[in-house]
Amino acid sequence: MALKRTSKVDASFSMSSMTDIVFLLLIFFLVTSTLVNPNALKLLLPKSTGQVSAKPMATVSIKHYPAQNRVTYHINGDSTPVKFDQIEGELRNLLDEEDDPTFSIYADETVPIKEVVAVMNIAKHNHYKVIMATSPE
Repeated sequence: MALKRTSKVDASFSMSSMTDIVFLLLIFFLVTSTLVNPNALKLLLPKSTGQVSAKPMATVSIKHYPAQNRVTYHINGDSTPVKFDQIEGELRNLLDEEDDPTFSIYADETVPIKEVVAVMNIAKHNHYKVIMATSPE
């Protein structure tokens, strides 16, 4: 009595679940890459040929409103402005635990130079390194 096996094992592999995972990862990375924008304000940065590769731990954005003759300061791209007197305390909170404290200044090209120098003086008093953000030429 010869018994035959009627069911055979199918050796094929379905790629549909793998493509679903790849598309989900693609969407995840596209969404997270748009969130990595250190400059939440619309600033026209001055042009420069030299670029620095150092990574700042904090950012100070300076926005100038010539119509109102007003300047606002923003820490780490936050949309709510910070008073000038509070900048030093905010930077101390962010940078005191760091080994090599560095912050960058994002200043609109219409900002008066005295406002930028005032923020640089805060860095000098606290022995912080400063990077002036520019856009490439």
